[in-house]
Amino acid sequence: MSSLQQEINIGDEREVLSSQQLISPDGLKAQLELSSDLSEQVARHRKAINDIVEGRDSRLLVVLGPCSLHCAEATIDYAERLLALQERCEDKVLLVMRAYLEKPRTTVGWKGMLYDPMLDGEDDMVLGLEASRKLLLDIVRVGLPIATEALNPLAFQYLDDVVSWVAIGARTTESQTHREMASAMQCAVGFKNSTDGSLEAAINALISASRPHSFYGTDGAGRLSIIRSQGNSHGQLVLRGGKHGSNYDALHIAKAKKALSEVDLLPSIVIDCSHENSGKDHAQQARVVGDVMQQIKDGCTSIRGLMLESHLKAGRQNISANLEYGQSITDACIDWEETEYLVMEMHGSLG
Repeated sequence: MSSLQQEINIGDEREVLSSQQLISPDGLKAQLELSSDLSEQVARHRKAINDIVEGRDSRLLVVLGPCSLHCAEATIDYAERLLALQERCEDKVLLVMRAYLEKPRTTVGWKGMLYDPMLDGEDDMVLGLEASRKLLLDIVRVGLPIATEALNPLAFQYLDDVVSWVAIGARTTESQTHREMASAMQCAVGFKNSTDGSLEAAINALISASRPHSFYGTDGAGRLSIIRSQGNSHGQLVLRGGKHGSNYDALHIAKAKKALSEVDLLPSIVIDCSHENSGKDHAQQARVVGDVMQQIKDGCTSIRGLMLESHLKAGRQNISANLEYGQSITDACIDWEETEYLVMEMHGSLG
């Protein structure tokens, strides 16, 4: 039996058939350690992002990468290309690699590398934790800041020291648990508007996360604890569209800025170029980028960032025994060539 797990049979008459005792977050961090040099690198990346969030740095924050990670080789291939691209545009654009390991499901389906790293339905979550942390460390070693979606607060504790920007998804923005978790994060956090397109829940979440909280959680040793946070002032509103359509146009941006200002929140907005903003068509992300960049050229200062779903190859594929290298197995993505073109177009349009 793995040193990371201990299986406990609970009995056939209960709905929970068994449980496995996991290694603690501190234990896994000790096994897959973030070196002091890399820790300093993450701190620099977090500060650079925070400066953009709060308007001290005029560069554009661009979070881009695969919809979800499933192949370590393709992930590092993408990361190395992204670093080379960053070196070409770093004076005006800060690239942050999207490294999503958990997928919220409307019903059922593959839930991400953290849950099913072998893509075989066996849900080897012990291996998932190890593989996920190792892969994030490898991305950091390439030299990139990492963005991820924090879905399960318990899982996030195994990865929190390597992440520089966090998204709270549309389905979890209303969750008090996620607002409390965000209040204790040491990096910037973006709350997405609700799936119906409304801003109220996300703005309430930003207010809540900026305040101190006392809440139930676990410490680094995995013990149930009372956590006391100071609040997170590095919050952003992420506009991703909704069931009534997109919300990245100038009118929606003006309304969002007004709503943020009315409650004394930073007018710091990120446009998600995918999801309903692109009509769930990955090929339409370029259209969103073009519109947003024109708004910035016209003097809009509240748009501080964009998000793109991008991989080495365009489109998506179903999980199978013969996966196409560098293509998404969840939402469809644009390919690397279009990614490179769009980033350099952003760079060229910025004053």
